[in-house]
Amino acid sequence: MNKLVMNYLVTEGYVEAAERFQLESGTEPDIDLGTITDRMAVKKAVQSGNVEDAIEKVNDLNPEILDTNPQLFFHLQQQRLIELIRNGKIEEALEFAQEELAPRGEENQCFLEELERTVALLAFEDASNCPVGELLDISQRLRTASEVNAAILTSQSHEKDPKLPSLLKMLIWAQNQLDEKAIYPRINDLSTAALEDPPV
Repeated sequence: MNKLVMNYLVTEGYVEAAERFQLESGTEPDIDLGTITDRMAVKKAVQSGNVEDAIEKVNDLNPEILDTNPQLFFHLQQQRLIELIRNGKIEEALEFAQEELAPRGEENQCFLEELERTVALLAFEDASNCPVGELLDISQRLRTASEVNAAILTSQSHEKDPKLPSLLKMLIWAQNQLDEKAIYPRINDLSTAALEDPPV
């Protein structure tokens, strides 16, 4: 159980909690905790809209991440375009789209479609109320940050998703399946994991 908790803390980037948990439980993390701080700095840069800084930090961590993952690099560049549009830098956004993203769109049909959706933001006076206005939502930044986080974890030979949430989902699914077929002690409160006898 301790390894699952440590896996969750490391994957989600809770470095201080992982350090404290390591001391209290004696559970060793499977990666250097110092790398979590670097990874979280990249994630935070994307979440705050500072994509250029994020790209620089990713390259400092491991230049091969963006070299070997064109989709991730495109999404970071797309996010950079979104930030230019968000900040009202229309001419700079158009120039950036033409010089940096259009050539990638010519190479990949999916990239072209995503680029067209992003550039559509420029066609509306109030971009937040246009059909593709969700690109300006914070959730778009979070998606891009999550993609970068997963790529960094993969480059460090670590799982990109924590195991604990998946196991809890499986437990709930298994209990739901069992509910239809048997009477058994079940876990109703996941925070305590206490088995409760079935009602008689």
